[in-house]
Amino acid sequence: MRYILLILTIFVIKAQSQEKETLTMVFMGDVMGHDSQINSARIGSSNKYDYNSCFRYIKDDIKSADLAIANLEVTLAGEPYKGYPTFSSPDTIADALKHAGIDALVMANNHCVDRKKYGLERTCDVLDLKGIPRTGVFKDSLDKVKNNPLILEAKGFKIAVLNYTYGTNGIRVQSPNIVNQLDTTNMADDITLAKRRGVDEIVVCTHWGWEYQTKPNPEQKKLTAFLQSKGVNIIIGSHPHVLQPMKVSSDNKNPQLVAYSMGNFISNQRPKPRDGAALLFVKITKEKGVTKVTNAEYQLTWVYTPVKAGKKHFYVLPAQRHKDDDWIEEKARNRMKEYLSEARDILKYNLGVKERIFTISNQELQGMQMPAFSIKTPSKIQTN
Repeated sequence: MRYILLILTIFVIKAQSQEKETLTMVFMGDVMGHDSQINSARIGSSNKYDYNSCFRYIKDDIKSADLAIANLEVTLAGEPYKGYPTFSSPDTIADALKHAGIDALVMANNHCVDRKKYGLERTCDVLDLKGIPRTGVFKDSLDKVKNNPLILEAKGFKIAVLNYTYGTNGIRVQSPNIVNQLDTTNMADDITLAKRRGVDEIVVCTHWGWEYQTKPNPEQKKLTAFLQSKGVNIIIGSHPHVLQPMKVSSDNKNPQLVAYSMGNFISNQRPKPRDGAALLFVKITKEKGVTKVTNAEYQLTWVYTPVKAGKKHFYVLPAQRHKDDDWIEEKARNRMKEYLSEARDILKYNLGVKERIFTISNQELQGMQMPAFSIKTPSKIQTN
């Protein structure tokens, strides 16, 4: 009898080990912090700031994924708070990102040393204090050892995140600080290190390309080929501040995904089509020890900036869901619809990455809040 029970136990354990496991990750583009965003977050005339309302309508979409990663393109260098060209946002923007469901931040971008050594180190310290995992920028070599690659674990998956930038706007990185650059030798070494850590998948977040161009340049394509040749199956790009196409290779045994540019997740860049972006939902599966990308879908977002009592407000909206809502000003609705058309025209060159469309039930509308100055009930709202 004991022998039979032992055989059954081994059979169950083996069967469970061979079950297909799934993990969903969501990626978004640039988190900017222009002057008007800082002013919008300010509470009255105080020196306190609250960014939570910015993500009110998108947070449930973000939280629907198991892991969420964004590009923090500001420093948290303290006062004086300032937008372009040397960004420093209030620390509470990090709180709002965490509250919205973002699990980790990549930091290697052209603005990461806007406030030089002090700004870089303080940003790292603030994120560490708030318990927000980070990578791409490091206080020193020991910090790099700890956070490069950044290892994220969820639902039985072990994910390595690596992050690199083309440069830092000509501002010198001061020793002992380290900023990961798009150097193929160092990138290859990091990929090897990640594989030695026994990860299920490697994600490389790249800050690259030409600003405001909706197609990848030759260098982006060259680096993509290099990373894929090294076994990187998920590449997420930022920097152009507009969307660029997303592609999944047709190799069913080992699909490889690249999103060349995710656009502006939140910013005060209003020239079209810089006023919107996309969330990219990536599903990976693990079966019999083999992990691969099995689905990728994008969801278009748009930044709504109504003005009330002389103060601009910022809301990241799921664009398709809210395009007909009459609580949004007509001019803004028209622009959001225009953006949807522009974005889809850019992403018509996608391969294997389709748009994610949601339907909303009446029950899902219960308990959701509109801006304090809204006087009409929305026809649609986010899911959860």
